[in-house]
Amino acid sequence: MAMIMRASCVCASGSVSLHFSALSSSLLPLARSLSTLSVKACSKRNIQFTTRPFLPCRPLQRSSFCRASFSTLGLTAPAESLLPQIEISASEIEAPDWKGDILAVGVSSADLEKDENGSFKNATLKKLDEVLHGILSSVIAEEDFTGKVGKSTFIRIPFSGFKRIGLVGVDISQPLKFSKWKQFGGSIADIVKTAQAGSVAVTLANMECEAGLLQSMSNAIAAGITLGVHEDSRFKTERKEPTLRKLDFLGFGNGSELEGSLLVTQKICEGIILTRELVNAPPNVLTPDALANEALTLGSNFKDVLTVQILDEEKCRELKMGAYLGVAAASTTNPPKFIHIQYKPPNEIKSKLAIVGKGLTFDSGGYNLKAGAGSMIELMKFDMGGAGATLGAAKAIAAIRPSGVEVHFVIAACENMISGTGMRPGDILTASNGKTIEVNNTDAEGRLTLADALVYSCKQGVDKIVDLATLTGACIIALGNDIAGMFTPSDGLAKELTDACEKAGEKLWRMPMEEGYWEMMKSEIADMVNTGGRPGGSITAALFLKQFVDENVQWAHLDIAGPVWSEKKKSSTGFAVGTLVEWVLMHSS
Repeated sequence: MAMIMRASCVCASGSVSLHFSALSSSLLPLARSLSTLSVKACSKRNIQFTTRPFLPCRPLQRSSFCRASFSTLGLTAPAESLLPQIEISASEIEAPDWKGDILAVGVSSADLEKDENGSFKNATLKKLDEVLHGILSSVIAEEDFTGKVGKSTFIRIPFSGFKRIGLVGVDISQPLKFSKWKQFGGSIADIVKTAQAGSVAVTLANMECEAGLLQSMSNAIAAGITLGVHEDSRFKTERKEPTLRKLDFLGFGNGSELEGSLLVTQKICEGIILTRELVNAPPNVLTPDALANEALTLGSNFKDVLTVQILDEEKCRELKMGAYLGVAAASTTNPPKFIHIQYKPPNEIKSKLAIVGKGLTFDSGGYNLKAGAGSMIELMKFDMGGAGATLGAAKAIAAIRPSGVEVHFVIAACENMISGTGMRPGDILTASNGKTIEVNNTDAEGRLTLADALVYSCKQGVDKIVDLATLTGACIIALGNDIAGMFTPSDGLAKELTDACEKAGEKLWRMPMEEGYWEMMKSEIADMVNTGGRPGGSITAALFLKQFVDENVQWAHLDIAGPVWSEKKKSSTGFAVGTLVEWVLMHSS
C-alpha cells in the first residue's frame, strides 16, 4: 500500500435448515517434499488444475502429518478454524411459545408506547409482558430503554420456555437498509457470545412489512449473527468453540423462497469468513505460495465449476510481466505466484467478468521503507486484502453456482521486500503491454502488480473488470475507515457496483477520474512514473491502472484501504466479498 497513514420452521415442505460446513484453511505453504496436487513435483511451469467429474463438496480436514510437515519462520502453524455450525430455520410460531436460550426482539421507540392503563400498545410486547408478569415493563422503566439503535437490554427468565429475553433497538424507518439489519444481528451475536447460548430466536415487535422486505431483513440479520459469533482464534493457545447451533426466525415467513435466500446468505458468509482468516493470517504463514495453495484447495472443493492455474516466476517472465516481477524481485525466499481461477457453469455463457485482487502478502515498502509512527508496517499483512476478498468471492460464487456468467479471479501474489536483487527508486520496469514505468517510489508497488494482472485479465476476453486493492492512504484520508473509493469511467458499471454494495450492506463512494491529474504521472525518460506524489494520490493511482485496461473493456477500481481492517476489533472485516458476489449475481441469467 502506498503511503498509508494512519453472513424450527415446520412448513409444508419440512424444516428449513442451513448448515455451515468447515472451510478449507490451507494457509501454510506445502512442504517441498510433498507431491500433493503435483504442484512442487511438477516440472511444468504452467500448472493446470482441472477435473471434469462432479463430486460433492466436503470440508477439508488437515491431517496432523501435513501440519507437522509445514515449516515457517517462528515454527508457527495455525490450528483448525473454529467455524460457526448453525442450523437456521424459519417459523410462524408466536414468540411467547418459543423454547430455547435467548429470545431477541427488535424494538423501536414507537413500539414502547403504552395506553392509558399502562399496557403496551404493541400486541407482541403486550403479550410477552403478560406472560412474563410485567417484567418487561419494569426492566424498560428501570434501565431507561428507549429502543435506540445500538442499545439493548437482556433479562434472565427462570420460569419461561426461554432462558433470556432481549430487547434490541431498531430503526424501522429504513427497512431496506441491509447494513442496519446486519448491525442488529451483530448486537444479538454479542449477547449470544456473552451468554454462551446454543439457540436463539429473532423476531420483531412490529412485523408489518412486505414479505420481500422481511426476507431481506432475515438475510441481513442471519449474516450479522453468523459473522458476529465467528472469532479467529487459530493462533491462540486458549480457544472457545462457537456455542450457537440453532437460529430461528419467528414471523419472517417460510417456504422455499426464504430457504433459498438464506442458503445464499450462508455461502456468502462462508466466503467472508475465508477472507477474514486469510487477511488475519501473519505474513510468515500466509506467503504467496500459501495463497496459491488456498486457490488450489478451492479448485479441489469445486472441481465441476472451477479451474485453477498457477503461473510461476519463469512463466510470468515469458509473459513479459516486468512490473509484477520487479516488485517480487527482492523476495528470494518466497517467490511470486500468479493465480488465475476460472468459474465456468455448464450452461451457455452470456457474460464474462473478471475480479482482480491485489496480493501483497507483506509490504515493507521496499527501499522506500515504511518507517516511524503511523507507517503501519506491522499491519502490512492486510496488503493482500484485495486478494483475500477475491478468493472469498470465488468460494461463494462456486458454492452459489450462478448460471450464464463466467468469472475470472486473478491475483498477482508476491512480497515487497528489500534485498540486493530488489527494484530501486529510479529503475524502469516494462509491463506486459509494453508500457514503461519509472519507479520513483518502491512503496507504490501494488499498482505495479495490478498493471500486469489487468493486462492478463483483458486477454481472457472479459466484458468487465473490477479490481480491488488496499492501494492508497490518500483514500483513507478522503473517505475514512468505513468507505471504499470507487473509480471508473463507466457510469453503467458504477451503478452496478453501487446497487451491489447496497444489497451487501457495504459502502462505496464514486471518486473522480480527473484526467488533468495525469500530468503528475508523466516521466521524462519513460511512459509514466508510478506515483504522482501526495495531492490526489488515490486519483492518480486509478489513472495509472487505467493505462493497462483495454478501451473496449469496462473497468472499475475499488480502493479498499480503509474498510479492509477494523481498528476497533483489530481484525479483518472481509470487506467487498458481499459486493462482488452481488455484482456477479446481477449478471447471472
